[in-house]
Amino acid sequence: MVTRRTDPDAGRAALAAWAMDPATTARSVLAPAVRHTLELFAEEFPGGAVELRVPPHAAVQAIAGTRHIRGTPPAVVETDAATWLALVSGETTWADAVADGRVRASGERSDLAELLPLPGPRRTVRTARQKETP
Repeated sequence: MVTRRTDPDAGRAALAAWAMDPATTARSVLAPAVRHTLELFAEEFPGGAVELRVPPHAAVQAIAGTRHIRGTPPAVVETDAATWLALVSGETTWADAVADGRVRASGERSDLAELLPLPGPRRTVRTARQKETP
């Protein structure tokens, strides 16, 4: 079970703000958007087999399987905030992000291609952009 630390409304608002101008989004907007989407991912795919890291904003453990207690987990996925938000919203694919070196993934179950994008964030981004279109 994931303990929510980010207000869902604030997380969705931050994600919508990112959607309107991904290239120049301030860290104060990126942080809640990243935390919110990581929490959604961990809720959708509970477990502790994979640690997802988006430094410096947040990290979560997700996906069923072997759980680690201390030290480096058996599977790690790490990326930057812009890439993570693009992945969860469907702006980029897992294969492209890995090929470009924007995602570092190691260990069993660290291929998230079948798990992304997430429907909620994808809808939030699409809705935000449709509101801005005249």
